[in-house]
Amino acid sequence: MIDVGDKAPKFSLQASGGRTVQDTDYQGQPYLLYFYPKADTPGCTTQACDLQSDLPQLQRLGLQVIGVSPDPVPKLDKFAEKFGLTFPLASDADHALSKIYDVWVEKKNYGKTYLGIQRSSFLIDRDGKIRFVWRNVKAAEHARLVKEAAAEL
Repeated sequence: MIDVGDKAPKFSLQASGGRTVQDTDYQGQPYLLYFYPKADTPGCTTQACDLQSDLPQLQRLGLQVIGVSPDPVPKLDKFAEKFGLTFPLASDADHALSKIYDVWVEKKNYGKTYLGIQRSSFLIDRDGKIRFVWRNVKAAEHARLVKEAAAEL
């Protein structure tokens, strides 16, 4: 399981706005890689909009933000446009990166068991090491936790 102190895994994903995001784009700068279950759902919208609101402050601290979900890029584009999200929303449709970070897990809802993303975030420092991990984080608390941690970098 990926944890604090580990080297962040390499990745390259297609993202909103016709972008491709990869770990090498962020060499020498800290970034937040946050995994969320599904675009344009209540919790995921709260989480993304809170991060967008705090983005200027996070960027002043040198932190970049990348959201990751299993949604296809067209759905991510609609989500970004609808809520004015300017940071990349990356598609992990094959769940490869989610599995590496161990956030593709068995979930239960209304008596049904299925596989999905556990809302989790990883703050990677300038050296490419994981400095903070939040697993099963509450959407409404996420941005505050990230701001507090970013101030420590």
